Amino acid sequence: MNIRTVSTTPFPDQKPGTSGLRKSVTVFQQPHYLENFVQSIFDALEGYQDQTLVLGGDGRYYNRQAIQTILKMAAANGVGRMLVGRGGILSTPAASAVIRQYQAFGGIILSASHNPGGPDGDFGIKYNITNGGPAPEKVTEAIYDRSKVINSYKILDVADINLDKLAVLRIGDMTVEVIDPVEPYARLMESLFDFAKIRQLLQSGFRMCMDSLHAVTGPYAVNIFEQRLGAPKGTVQNGVPLEDFGGGHPDPNLVYAHDLVEVLYGDNAPDFGAASDGDGDRNMILGRKFFVTPSDSLAILTANAHLVPGYKNGIAGVARSMPTSEAVDRVAEKLGIECYETPTGWKFFGNLLDAGKATLCGEESFGTGSNHVREKDGLWAVLFWLNILAVKGESVEQIVRDHWKTYGRNFYSRHDYEEVDSQRANELMTRLRNSFNELQGKQFGNYQVKYADDFSYTDPVDSSVSKNQGIRIGFTDGSRIVFRLSGTGTKGATLRVYLESYEPDASKHDIETQTALKDLINIAEEIAQIRKFTERETPTVIT
Repeated sequence: MNIRTVSTTPFPDQKPGTSGLRKSVTVFQQPHYLENFVQSIFDALEGYQDQTLVLGGDGRYYNRQAIQTILKMAAANGVGRMLVGRGGILSTPAASAVIRQYQAFGGIILSASHNPGGPDGDFGIKYNITNGGPAPEKVTEAIYDRSKVINSYKILDVADINLDKLAVLRIGDMTVEVIDPVEPYARLMESLFDFAKIRQLLQSGFRMCMDSLHAVTGPYAVNIFEQRLGAPKGTVQNGVPLEDFGGGHPDPNLVYAHDLVEVLYGDNAPDFGAASDGDGDRNMILGRKFFVTPSDSLAILTANAHLVPGYKNGIAGVARSMPTSEAVDRVAEKLGIECYETPTGWKFFGNLLDAGKATLCGEESFGTGSNHVREKDGLWAVLFWLNILAVKGESVEQIVRDHWKTYGRNFYSRHDYEEVDSQRANELMTRLRNSFNELQGKQFGNYQVKYADDFSYTDPVDSSVSKNQGIRIGFTDGSRIVFRLSGTGTKGATLRVYLESYEPDASKHDIETQTALKDLINIAEEIAQIRKFTERETPTVIT
């Protein structure tokens, strides 16, 4: 083997965020930038030599080049076997499934999730551990610490391999298996859901539309919905993954998935609509002229889990990220199961799932999943909804409204201010932290502040503590305002403002969400002076 040791100098900006390292493509294309981070992963890990690793990504621009580099570095660093998705493709939940199925040591996933792609877009890389989930903070911190002092990396001088053909190859002493990225995942879905019942629904005149936004789930959705479940050809829209996602923004929300929204709110709309994001771990659910909030979706899946074969024996518990609405808390209370509130970031659910404390998990940022993998899973959520619809024989809107009648409605919205000046955004947050004492007990119209804090989480499994996870302002009537700076963007800062108000009265459940939350929106502005610090009159995105 011709292993080359290349001298390098550290980059100061390789600290992974909530889901790996995300930067613009041009940053990753700098000489040694990708190589430094990959070598830092290998240097921070112990015991991976001669083991199996999984590798794949969402197909965005730079995915193929990065995979060839990582394969050569893996061989140089003593990895025994690499499982690579054909075409370099593996959705994030499928990568988690493959890690678990093959009992691999871990995996490297290439994605910037819902961020735009293309030469001027974003790229990302993260390491997943043996359970299939994102590396915990102690691992990402070790990777970051290594990246700050790295002075060389190892790479094998060898030709690129053909990623487009299923094959078993050798790179130096390392075996490379190019595997079907869809088949293992599709089989897992068949083991969880009643495909026969869903097939019957889809052949009964029920119509659905799945928008893959030219991202990674296209091949998975075509295989599952059109081939295995018999949905008509064309049910999956934008199903061919493109390096720039067709120029779109692969984020399944009401703003960026506007084509799907127009279909579901248009004339002769189908019964059901769904979209997924760049790497396939997020989902948006729509009924005919009806949008299901991610928080409500988690609550409804939890309340109806017994209808689905994979969960018919009940669920151990449920977990939600702190900013996610408390709708699922009410379901958990009725079911007599524990509901865990964690920081944002799927890695925080891993310990709960591994310990058998939780079965379903969800985030307000259009992510839901279960103990079948250790990532959120967009297509899993779509199939879960279809399974419920097939059993109940009701529309999406009927199911949601019946749920509200039983549990009450949590009016909920997130206001995003994207690409805000980072210094100004941090000033806003610092000012809020310094105002906790004066906010306590303060009256704002009909709302009295019950508590104001910066959320801290103690993991119930390993007792690790995560501080400064988002500013919470809670009111005596159960309403909440939450402020967070997101760790998933690559330009400036994204300020997220979460607003929630509980309404038990069914006669008020039809109030438009922003109208129902108007007082809280005004209070958020009064407390945080959002316009002043962001220099924006309105949010970039409202979901």
